[in-house]
Amino acid sequence: MTTALKSIRSLAPLLDRVLVQRIKAETKTASGLFLPESSVKELNEAKVLAVGPGGLDKEGKRVAPSVAPGDKVLIPQYGGSPVKVGDEEYALFRDHELLAKINE
Repeated sequence: MTTALKSIRSLAPLLDRVLVQRIKAETKTASGLFLPESSVKELNEAKVLAVGPGGLDKEGKRVAPSVAPGDKVLIPQYGGSPVKVGDEEYALFRDHELLAKINE
């Protein structure tokens, strides 16, 4: 069964899940040449769009997620749960699956 979401804003992650969107790689070089899609690799960087309230520890206390909406993160090459809204692709990861937070 597939659900059609009208907007990604209607999706709220639960527990320690994080909704991210991969950052698209540049298709144009510094000198202005356009690269074909087949030669552009997928980046492992993503922008955090939404964050769940956090998971629970053994005592039942809420553990806050380590990222916030708007953060840039490094994600694994494979994994996560894909979510497609229209032509856009998103992914849901658990907070502990994120590899790093990118501070700029």
